[in-house]
Amino acid sequence: MNTKELMSRYSAGQRDFRNLNLMAANLRNLNLSGANLSGANLTKANLTRTNLSYANLTDAIVVGANLTETNLTKANLTNADLSDANMSDANLNNASLRGTKMTDGVSSSTVTHR
Repeated sequence: MNTKELMSRYSAGQRDFRNLNLMAANLRNLNLSGANLSGANLTKANLTRTNLSYANLTDAIVVGANLTETNLTKANLTNADLSDANMSDANLNNASLRGTKMTDGVSSSTVTHR
């Protein structure tokens, strides 16, 4: 599925996008609040300023993605792989980070939540 189709389906009310391959997709500035992206491959995706509040990213692969200024408020990132992801100024307020893998083996317990 490409970005245009994803947004068309999201606009039509669909929220279940489990296990999608969105590798290197440009999702910059999009509103995907409440989307179920569990198990999705978002490797090297551009998620700059994307609204992923309340999104389910359980078991998602987000390796090397750009999450600069991304809104992850109350997002579920349980067991997600965020290795090498750029999370500059990302909002992780009340996000679930249990088991989340981060760069260089940093565990979610060392991440400061806003």
